[in-house]
Amino acid sequence: MHQLTLDVRPQVPATLDNFVVGDNAALLVALRRQIALHDGSWLYLWGAPASGRSHLLRAAVSESRANARPASYLSAAQGAALQIAPQLLVALDDVDQLDAEAQAALFRALIQAREAQGSLILAGNAPPQHLALREDVRTRIGQALIFEIQPLDDDAKGALLIQHAVARGIALDADIVEYLLRHGRRDAHWLMGVLDALDDASLTQSRPVTLPLLREILREDCEPELPF
Repeated sequence: MHQLTLDVRPQVPATLDNFVVGDNAALLVALRRQIALHDGSWLYLWGAPASGRSHLLRAAVSESRANARPASYLSAAQGAALQIAPQLLVALDDVDQLDAEAQAALFRALIQAREAQGSLILAGNAPPQHLALREDVRTRIGQALIFEIQPLDDDAKGALLIQHAVARGIALDADIVEYLLRHGRRDAHWLMGVLDALDDASLTQSRPVTLPLLREILREDCEPELPF
């Protein structure tokens, strides 16, 4: 049976300007400030899966490099390679998944950051006190400026759908947005994946992007809770 492909394939790089802000305006201000700092400080962002953590970290690295500052994005799997070089901005994702070696590397980086005049942006799935990390690392992370990424309301999710459609060159009718927001799952990753699958189906079947095509895709993916 055909299954709906939910891989997110953005057509443009992640930037702070194309992050749908919603109730995260203060976070964006702090993030832009952190990109400019060379004081050994760190910022910690946390939120649920698909909340935009990775987007924000990659965008921070991109903006830093655009301003001629060296910057590096690391996944949790790359955490053991973490080192702080002079002036470097490091964005470390999914700190909740760091293994023992990576936790040790992060602890050293947090100690060395001030002398190197570097800075860090960290992201995880929970507030620092709830991270399953060694105590000294968890305590150090807790000394950061901390922001929870606030979930998007329906208006912001609609804006995200439209923005993603524009990036892929899709002419998206309002009835498709309304249908997905009313009947679809609530997480943004699923919504973006449906839009990508809709675009793929439109291209492979040489059909316009319409609500009937969307319903066909969802029916094939066995979504019985969605009305057809």
